[in-house]
Amino acid sequence: VVRGLQGRELARIDKGGGDFATTADLAAERAVLDVLRAARPDDAVLGEESGRQGPAEAGRQWLVDPLCGTLNYAVGNKLVAVNVALRGGAAAVADPFGGEAGEVFHTDGTRAWGPDGGPLVPTPATRIVDVNLDPPFPGAPGFRAVDLLAHPGFAAAFRPRVVSTSLALAWVAAGKRAAYVTDGGDLTGSVHFAAGIALCRAAGCVVTGVDGAPLEPGTARGLVAAADAATHALLMDLIRSGPKGTR
Repeated sequence: VVRGLQGRELARIDKGGGDFATTADLAAERAVLDVLRAARPDDAVLGEESGRQGPAEAGRQWLVDPLCGTLNYAVGNKLVAVNVALRGGAAAVADPFGGEAGEVFHTDGTRAWGPDGGPLVPTPATRIVDVNLDPPFPGAPGFRAVDLLAHPGFAAAFRPRVVSTSLALAWVAAGKRAAYVTDGGDLTGSVHFAAGIALCRAAGCVVTGVDGAPLEPGTARGLVAAADAATHALLMDLIRSGPKGTR
């Protein structure tokens, strides 16, 4: 659906605060919901565009982000993702424009696989760190992801990228990125981040909040997903020392 509508003139639905959806977001979500309803009719679903659906007492809930990177998509940039996650379990992240017919990264909650069917193997070799710069910055003034780019230690150790889509989390799990950092509150139940977090965890990445604490629902703050412990430790040191490198 996302590939098929790419490049067309799309209506925008204003969500306020500069955020919006397009008719592609709505169509993609309907396609995902059709699959879930057919396979798991008794499960609940939280969709970014359609909200909560299904029985309140359902023991399983799916988190659906039909088009992560809507602004990218609306201006013709193909850096987008489709995220679907079973809360506390399996998940998939699709890159609609990866390869010839799109790429899907998925996990059963324990192991994680890439588009070729092989296991995801994270590595810090690229030294590329994706940083989410989208406002608001709820961690300010203590921490803003944008401040990390001004840290001299960051420039010495890493090369920044800003793709503005949670597809970057799948890339960390697959070894295409060394890490991903975003400001924010509790992202554990976010339709945008749940699938990517599940992939990174299953692939063996180090995943915490920006304070270094485990991602626990209700207390998590932002997100740092790193390919290995050394990369995570260095990022945490940079975050804690502030943008000018002084504690």
